[in-house]
Amino acid sequence: MKLFLTKDVPNLGALGDVVTVKPGYARNFLIPRGMGVELARANLQWIEGQKKRVEAQEAERLANLQTLAESINGASCTLIARATEEGHLFGSVTAANICEQMAGEGVQIVPETIELEKPIKELGIYNLNVHVHPEVETTIKVWVVKADEDGQASDEGEEASEEG
Repeated sequence: MKLFLTKDVPNLGALGDVVTVKPGYARNFLIPRGMGVELARANLQWIEGQKKRVEAQEAERLANLQTLAESINGASCTLIARATEEGHLFGSVTAANICEQMAGEGVQIVPETIELEKPIKELGIYNLNVHVHPEVETTIKVWVVKADEDGQASDEGEEASEEG
């Protein structure tokens, strides 16, 4: 079954592509979720109009994401965490923790966009990639410092993070 994709579908195609898929996948998944429209003679003129409209929307969205990426680029945050003397954390720092801290500093990031291979488990400075869009990428800096007994950043943790 041939479909016109109205949204990007991972591992299938991009917005505006015409793809061939199995009928069940089209009827039960793609069409009900608004990800595709069946390619038929009656739909061809409508599809051409949709394609132009969708491409214009995507170009505008991409421009907005470029602006967002520029505002995020180089942003940094400091996470205070309990750690051992060797610099190993009790627990870990995840993408959700980073997003929460960044939101407190006025930068909105979605956790899924942060490229974090595994949770951070040691003190240090980390440069992380943020994939705002498949074509738009930026970088943020995360400082993980040691907390003292009161839960505040200690001077000792600051020195350890600069060495790491």
